[in-house]
Amino acid sequence: MALKPEPTAPFHSVQYALRVLETIARHTGGVTDVQIARETGLPAAHLAPMLLMLRREGYVLQVSDGAYAIGDSLVLLGSGIDRQQALTDKLQETLDRLRDSVGAAVYISRYVDGEVRITQFADSPRTPKVHEWVDFRSAAHASAVGKCLLTQLDLNGRRDHLSRHKIARLTSKTIVNERILFSKLDAQPATVPVLDLQEYAVGTVCAAVPITAGASVGCLALSMPVEHAHRLRAAADTLNRKAAPLLLSLTL
Repeated sequence: MALKPEPTAPFHSVQYALRVLETIARHTGGVTDVQIARETGLPAAHLAPMLLMLRREGYVLQVSDGAYAIGDSLVLLGSGIDRQQALTDKLQETLDRLRDSVGAAVYISRYVDGEVRITQFADSPRTPKVHEWVDFRSAAHASAVGKCLLTQLDLNGRRDHLSRHKIARLTSKTIVNERILFSKLDAQPATVPVLDLQEYAVGTVCAAVPITAGASVGCLALSMPVEHAHRLRAAADTLNRKAAPLLLSLTL
């Protein structure tokens, strides 16, 4: 419900802030400042500094395309559970929406203590997750997840990983030459999704984009059956453009 500005009303700034937060919370995929102003009736001159304050305090965050979404502080404010569980639940909701948006199973992966780990995922009967026929920890050289994580390591880090997880031919498309693999990793543009075109598993194609901050190494990925390969690049671009900034804020 739109608010009629009443500068002399007590606590009017708090009322405005609550209406802004309620509006952002209703739009789980993000909402622009124009739409916030339309739904709350708050003048732009008041809205801009309020959004800045809410961002600074962590109650909202700005994602791609200038849209706003709820931040960690707001998630925790309305939660009676601990911080990690609140963030995990919020992240799962985000992954579920992303799965439906791109029409593919989606995954969050981290490189922890020298190992590739899928920490959370969202799939469904229509978007099944990839069959882990070889442990992902041993398949970094072939999977989109693994290659995306390896691109974020330095040369010594990559060599250390492959010294513990030897390169193996998983399909006819798997790169088994370390020099060629490292060359491709070095040539991978940071802004372009890493692809796996049946290198890990026959019948499955995947894409991954990095989500890193400081020393944290992670990625966001998707997988789909090879018969949907014609959708892979468009889905990966969506993953890269719209989801990574929001997911980064939820996984740090």
